[in-house]
Amino acid sequence: MPQKKLLLVEDDPFLSSLLKARLAKEGFVVAYAADGEEALELLRKEKPDLVLLDLILPKKSGFEVLEIMRDDPRLVKLPVMIVSNLGQESDIARGKELGAVAYFIKAKTSIDVLAKEISGFFTKQQ
Repeated sequence: MPQKKLLLVEDDPFLSSLLKARLAKEGFVVAYAADGEEALELLRKEKPDLVLLDLILPKKSGFEVLEIMRDDPRLVKLPVMIVSNLGQESDIARGKELGAVAYFIKAKTSIDVLAKEISGFFTKQQ
């Protein structure tokens, strides 16, 4: 099976380096964007198999990225998992309405659990 490509969109350098290292250890190829605008550029260029998207980002928020993705025929089918500190029901509902396949709250989700969820997502896709 070819390696799956992930796009990690996270503005926290410490957390992003931890996630990149853990996901690479799991065998994923990880592209990285630190803000919403960079994420949109990389989405069009890299065509990842899955996007891990923070919501609180510089330049364009994760919600704005999702809205733009939903209006772009090349990006509309890309699966997105939200990984954010926004944990209110309204934020979760909005993320799912915009097409997120999963929503994880950073404070309640370990990197190990996240890695398992990502691997499980691809196992279900086969």
